[in-house]
Amino acid sequence: MKILIILPNWLGDAIMATPAIELLAKYYPNAKFTFIGSFVSIEALKYHPLCEKAIVDETKKTSNRFLATYKLARELGAFNLAITFRNQLHSSLLLRFTKTVVCIAKRSSHSMFLLSHTPKISTNQHLAIQYSKLAMTDTQSWDGVVPPLALYIRPKQFSKPTLGINAGATYGSAKRWYPERFAEVASKFNDKFDIIIFGGPNEVEMAKEIEDNLKSRLVENYTNLAGKTDIKELCANIGGCSLFITNDSGPMHVAAAYQVPTVAIFGPTKYKETSQWMNEKSTIVRHEMDCSPCMKRECPLKHHECMTNITASEVIEAVKELEI
Repeated sequence: MKILIILPNWLGDAIMATPAIELLAKYYPNAKFTFIGSFVSIEALKYHPLCEKAIVDETKKTSNRFLATYKLARELGAFNLAITFRNQLHSSLLLRFTKTVVCIAKRSSHSMFLLSHTPKISTNQHLAIQYSKLAMTDTQSWDGVVPPLALYIRPKQFSKPTLGINAGATYGSAKRWYPERFAEVASKFNDKFDIIIFGGPNEVEMAKEIEDNLKSRLVENYTNLAGKTDIKELCANIGGCSLFITNDSGPMHVAAAYQVPTVAIFGPTKYKETSQWMNEKSTIVRHEMDCSPCMKRECPLKHHECMTNITASEVIEAVKELEI
């Protein structure tokens, strides 16, 4: 059973699609997957034991994306089933161009004319549920149960209990709590945990600010990994943590996949749709605001009160309530 899957672009969204992939693996026991996606999504999910091929989608970089999409589809050939988790024209075209008979995508102005199965999926539910319902569109016997997140990268084994700090959020500054407050929280627990500061290549400066704040508090048992890990290393290190404190971000979903106890700080985003899926020891810290969720990359009102009003003491109490 050859199945083509076009993954979501963002790391967190790709991980939230893993329950749907696990369902496909369960309901099609002889499944062999071909994954197509962004670099980060492929790097995180290519280790699935049923993945035969993992392809980074480079068509956007070409001078003629339509033609590049057609050529990629012809190289791939037909599948028994093809599904896209992106609501995007070129993804629908790619499925259509493969000449696969059963092609699934969320209903849109383009997919409904191009593909065989285009169900309407309500967005007022967690993304893991949305993706799972989409994947099970052509399956009659699904019981509606959505499994946990799944990553197949082995977690690192640390010699001491380790607290991971993730102050970044790729989508934009509106999702980011403040480095000095992350440092205040981390310093509260440095007697119990070693500390790792995480961050991507564009978050090195923010991580350095956390590091400087920890130094000023005479905290020495930390490691700054910002900008120093690839996706596999990032997942392995987060998976080995005993506690994770983070913004709403891709690394938050990595922690959920490994069932790492997590406190997540939410501001402008829809927490009911993107919170830590089925992470048994996790909680959210957020303030209800008239202007949220605005889903903006930067605060449109310039006050950022959904984040400025969240104090370090609130996050510290949330950690204590996890009873780790």
